[in-house]
Amino acid sequence: MSETDKSSAPIRILIVDDHLVVRAGLHMLIENHPGMTVVAMASNRAEAMELAAKDSPNLILLDLDLRGESALTFLTQLRETTPNAQILVLTGLRDTDAHRQAVQLGAMGVVLKEHAPDVLIKAIEKVHAGEIWLDRPTMGRMLREMSGSEKEVDPELTKIESLTQREREVVALIAEGLKNRQIGERLFISETTVTHHLSSIYSKLGVSDRLELVIYAFTHKIKPI
Repeated sequence: MSETDKSSAPIRILIVDDHLVVRAGLHMLIENHPGMTVVAMASNRAEAMELAAKDSPNLILLDLDLRGESALTFLTQLRETTPNAQILVLTGLRDTDAHRQAVQLGAMGVVLKEHAPDVLIKAIEKVHAGEIWLDRPTMGRMLREMSGSEKEVDPELTKIESLTQREREVVALIAEGLKNRQIGERLFISETTVTHHLSSIYSKLGVSDRLELVIYAFTHKIKPI
């Protein structure tokens, strides 16, 4: 296959996740994106190893928690089975130590399941291209833990890192002066959902109203990831 053919060929993806609904959702998301295709789906270690060898994916989307078994225990073996495939961890675990171990074992990136679908698509593209994918909060936590300075972290930074991607987007739009209805239209969510996000944001950041939130956002330069 020529270099041109390689560049135009779709990214062949193996999904490894123990939840059927998650696998189905990821399959639909990926297949609806040009330039990507799902070649197989696995729910456990045995299936992952078998399908990785059989279907030769370019990229493996790997959940860390597979029905109580950590994928960290076979990540290296998975890499050896498919040396030409990149591994991207997709996890609900906010465990920085596990994220760091995954990268040390050969994963090229980590995406949290709470992130927006477009973040995952972008991560797949970047990792397939040979780049490392770690969002700023995850990278920051990893660097602080590796340097042993976690205890010296600004408590406000810890609050900000607790915000989800969607909550950061809401904060940014609040800072632009948008009302709840306008935010809902911009993000394609209901006004009620915006209100729920704001309630969570107020609680996490320790602010009581929109004005305090705007001041806080500008002071700490909160932006979407």
